[in-house]
Amino acid sequence: MGFFDFLKGPDINQGVKEYSTTDDAVLLDVRTPDEYAAGHIPGSLLIPFDEIKVKSDQLPQNKNTEIVVYCRSGRRSAIAADTLISLGYAKIYDLGAVSSWTYGLEK
Repeated sequence: MGFFDFLKGPDINQGVKEYSTTDDAVLLDVRTPDEYAAGHIPGSLLIPFDEIKVKSDQLPQNKNTEIVVYCRSGRRSAIAADTLISLGYAKIYDLGAVSSWTYGLEK
């Protein structure tokens, strides 16, 4: 580990790779519908960060399901992760910014 490694955020590419190999995991895009329509990681579910509580019926019933969240810059995904934890979800992974995604986005 290098001296400045603590400055690095989560690696969204590695996180999505791990998500894709985990049974029943959910990849959650917490941006706006317009941002999602402009391009999102394939296989992701859209629930805007400020609608998670009211749309919780779209989330897995099993609170131990791994939920991987991302947004545009990392701010909303952090808020979403806190909200999911407050709803009782135990395995939340905040990948931060979709701008760090190096593979193609789906429209």
